[in-house]
Amino acid sequence: MKMMSTTMITMLILTTMLMTTFFMSKKTKMSREKNKSFECGFSKFSSARKPFSTHFFLIAMMFLIFDIEISMILPMYSTKMIKLNEWMFTSTIIVMILIMGLYHEWKNGMLEWSK
Repeated sequence: MKMMSTTMITMLILTTMLMTTFFMSKKTKMSREKNKSFECGFSKFSSARKPFSTHFFLIAMMFLIFDIEISMILPMYSTKMIKLNEWMFTSTIIVMILIMGLYHEWKNGMLEWSK
């Protein structure tokens, strides 16, 4: 019981010390120059916050999904732990699921770049 109370008191003291040093070292003066973004010594040319196209993100995610699936399917047979028939069946099922997902996205209009 004594060890537990000693540990708790030590933790409380350390936490208090850390919070005190944090608040004492905090810089309160904010200058305009310090808040500006630094781009290799040049002033920024345009705003850093540009709108991001969600369709571009969707297309990139679909590319990654297809890319990962293909990179998983191709080395399956070369490991020699799976027979050709099993590899063909598994690959066909995976590709069919991907094609059905692609058809669903296309049918819902998610692949159209502009509407």
